Amino acid sequence: MPFLGRAHNAPQVEPLIWGDEYGSSRLHERGLDTTVFRAPLTEQQPRVCGNLECAGGWAMPWRSRRRPIFDGLWGCSGRCVLAMVRSALQREAGDGAEALPHRHRVPLGLLMLAQGWITHQQLQRALEAQRKSGSGRIGEWLISECGIDPERVTRGLAQQWNCPVLGAEGFSPESMALVMPRVFVEKFDLLPLRLAGGRVLYLAFENYRDASMSLAVEQMTGLKTESGLLNETQFRSSRTRLLQCDPIETKFEATTDVDTLAGRITAILEQKQPAASRLVRVHQFYWLRLWLERGTIGRTGLIPVSREDMLDYIFTISPTP
Repeated sequence: MPFLGRAHNAPQVEPLIWGDEYGSSRLHERGLDTTVFRAPLTEQQPRVCGNLECAGGWAMPWRSRRRPIFDGLWGCSGRCVLAMVRSALQREAGDGAEALPHRHRVPLGLLMLAQGWITHQQLQRALEAQRKSGSGRIGEWLISECGIDPERVTRGLAQQWNCPVLGAEGFSPESMALVMPRVFVEKFDLLPLRLAGGRVLYLAFENYRDASMSLAVEQMTGLKTESGLLNETQFRSSRTRLLQCDPIETKFEATTDVDTLAGRITAILEQKQPAASRLVRVHQFYWLRLWLERGTIGRTGLIPVSREDMLDYIFTISPTP
């Protein structure tokens, strides 16, 4: 009579979608060879629950449950999925280092003055205009009041943030509109710019490099991200084109605490039964992306091939008074 508790030869109809540092490390803790989880599993390979505290751990031969897949791992029950979601939220709570404020870097005006790109008189004129207005960035005032070339201001900002100046060549708004929810493009002044060699995703910023945003996109897409600055004219023109494209459907929800958020995410995963899903934190937001069917995962990282069978959720935590 076969042993039914841990079926080593249980058929695997719906394999895990991808492996990563989160999924692989958790499987390693179970003493498993993680290399087999970096590619789609074969039907002969076992299915292991992603919850480290799972009492069963392996798929039962009579159980037809194949989904949901969360962070590259399968949950054998709703209780185990909840444990996996709580673990992901705990992980994200410690990964969201904020981008350094501008005041911690060499002021743009002084940097450009030291480079000989502006004169002392031009800097004083721009600072005075900024003071009287009470708003606006110094670079904008150098352009409008002193006639400084915008490209030179962009070069100064790139040196200030220690990143390259990018160009808009190769920008495809239709495909880049699928990289992230539209709200991030609008709120954080960034732009998914292009893919290079099928492995590197370039992110363009207008005024400063947001390291936290870059890390979140890298974790969500599974691609290496390189970020830089794009001059104002190219940035705004390209962003306008991207925002005219149809985005992935996005739903917004507010929760009161982390426990409520964990329960809500688990409920969504159990209801939608995605073929793949992933959670990352973007500053004050928690971004949950669902690949509802396997065909939506493209050949380049985890960037969707279309908006069909895709769903994004954006969560915030707003404690009640």
